[in-house]
Amino acid sequence: MIAGLSTFTWVHILLSLVGLVSGLVVVIALFTSRTPNGWTGVFLASAIATSATGFGFPFGKFEESHWVGVISLVVLLAAVLARYVFHLAGAARWIYAVGLVLGLYFLVFIGIAQLFKKVPALTAMAPTLSEPPFAFSALAATALFVVLAIVAAFKFRPPPAARTH
Repeated sequence: MIAGLSTFTWVHILLSLVGLVSGLVVVIALFTSRTPNGWTGVFLASAIATSATGFGFPFGKFEESHWVGVISLVVLLAAVLARYVFHLAGAARWIYAVGLVLGLYFLVFIGIAQLFKKVPALTAMAPTLSEPPFAFSALAATALFVVLAIVAAFKFRPPPAARTH
């Protein structure tokens, strides 16, 4: 244990941080119609691993965070299929773009929730995650990512070479 957290928890946190950073790089690249293969692979792998490892923590009942994990895995699977199976052809282009943005959104959203659960000053403001400070933070993130997903869906136009691999 390090700082009171298990090795499993640290691995989960590190995967989340890698997903957040690489996801930011990949989503920014979407707006210039680039598909950075290395960064995309790192993002997809770390985001999928983060969502999957989230189910490895003990829980008594299936909670909202588990639903977010399931939805995230479905969205990320759609992005993987759009990129690597359908090669960004046709509808796969916008499915990929929206899938990447939503994959990053789910990491950000859960990150916000975890901050409100674990940081004492934030916990004091929203102890049950139903108070206005958390609601405002979650709503602001949601609004931002909805706009990013819409823009990415319309703006992302990969070069023909990216569609054939």
